[in-house]
Amino acid sequence: MSAATPTTGRPRAFDEDAVLERAAEVFWRRGYEGASLTALTSAMGINRPSLYATFGSKEELFKRAFSRYHERQVATARAALDQPSAYASIEAFLRSSADGLTAEDHPPGCFSIQGGLACAPENARISESLAAGRAATEAALRERLSRAAAEGDLPEGVDPGALARFVMVISEGHAVHAAAGAARADLHASVDIAMRALGTAVS
Repeated sequence: MSAATPTTGRPRAFDEDAVLERAAEVFWRRGYEGASLTALTSAMGINRPSLYATFGSKEELFKRAFSRYHERQVATARAALDQPSAYASIEAFLRSSADGLTAEDHPPGCFSIQGGLACAPENARISESLAAGRAATEAALRERLSRAAAEGDLPEGVDPGALARFVMVISEGHAVHAAAGAARADLHASVDIAMRALGTAVS
């Protein structure tokens, strides 16, 4: 009896990036716990065995989808912060955020907030992952503002960490309002007020 001919693994019949994008939208709209496997596989266009074979579990699928989203968000934030002054960097960050929160190519609001606002104790890792993502964005802000302080671009006595947290609070508040239907113009009007308030403290 001749030896069996070696076989190679069957190639995936789907684009992994594309299915992650579709999964992210389901998690974004329904949250982690509200996203059923039926809804996920239907949106992704794959069956459950393929989901488990490729991603291992629903939790790992979520983490992969969020990681992909978060990498883009951090890149966008860093680009916005690449301005010549602290004031201009904060304004660019908030306006870029307002545009992103109301973009038409994804659900309104922010995946990192909508994806896991409330999770049962057994899913606490999901909320922790999302919080870590937001913390990374805040760290990028803090890094930029710390550099501004070192360069004398922030008035003496202004705490870069507290200022970064303040800017994040505005951005995250906008995310909640965008998810509830606030228009882009509404968010930019709020940025106008925030920048006037920050004018005396930052510039």
